[in-house]
Amino acid sequence: MKLLAKLVMVAAVVVGLAGVSVADESVTLQGKVVCAKCVLKKKGLKECQNVLMVPEKEVSVADGKEAKETAFYIVNNDVGLKFGEVCMEAKKTSVTGTVSEKDDLKWITPSKMEPIG
Repeated sequence: MKLLAKLVMVAAVVVGLAGVSVADESVTLQGKVVCAKCVLKKKGLKECQNVLMVPEKEVSVADGKEAKETAFYIVNNDVGLKFGEVCMEAKKTSVTGTVSEKDDLKWITPSKMEPIG
């Protein structure tokens, strides 16, 4: 019985560590940074909040459909604050950082943000 308990503990630690390494993996996403409050008109926001809109796939305009986008809310750490708020404009941007989910929203904690073009 003790052996089984030890095996379960070891398995839990291994699974936990595997989950941490995946969550801490840095990614680079490209899209346009817009304001969730002013441009996307998200309710419940009292202040501007930068969001990176990343195209999921290109869809032909001839089909009468728009390209789908995924929203990544940008954490206001030092890098995000240095980039500044976009408010009513959209900036094509490359963002490198770690992605997480909170309250059914995707968040990216930026380690680097650079305008494109």
